[in-house]
Amino acid sequence: MADDRELWERICRGDTNAFEGFYRENAPRLQAFLGQLLSTPQAAEDVVQETFLQLLKRPNGFRPDTSLRAYLFGIAKRRAVEWWRQQDPTGEAHGEGTDRAKAETCSLVGDAFAKLDAEQRSLLWLREVEGQSYADLAGILGIPVGTVRSRLAAARRKLRQIWHDGQVIKKESR
Repeated sequence: MADDRELWERICRGDTNAFEGFYRENAPRLQAFLGQLLSTPQAAEDVVQETFLQLLKRPNGFRPDTSLRAYLFGIAKRRAVEWWRQQDPTGEAHGEGTDRAKAETCSLVGDAFAKLDAEQRSLLWLREVEGQSYADLAGILGIPVGTVRSRLAAARRKLRQIWHDGQVIKKESR
């Protein structure tokens, strides 16, 4: 955590090299994470930019007892929730919802993953794809580590159930 604290202090002092390095390392991961939560790649890209902008504008929110990446993903998760609140009741913005449907049908795993609720998807993504620690997840979500463990276990059970019950969308055979 000392490295994160030092990096954060450099960013707060206006060190553009420190910020650029942090951005380059984390923006693609954040984009992939938000791609699981939002309906279009453009929406994910917009929220990534808003997240980094908020990181710079409000530097007092970082706590040295969490990782800087966990802090960043926490901001992104809150920004994604705000984005969804601004959408029309069908959840589609400007008629671009078909991009998500196309992406979901690309693989059976993607279909199964899409059947999970947003919290389960985000937990599994952050843990299994991003490799976030349980402590970092607790910081991102603002819940105890034990709750993170139980929610992850429930999400994994649900994913197995979806997979084994054949609830995934099967591609038509020709």
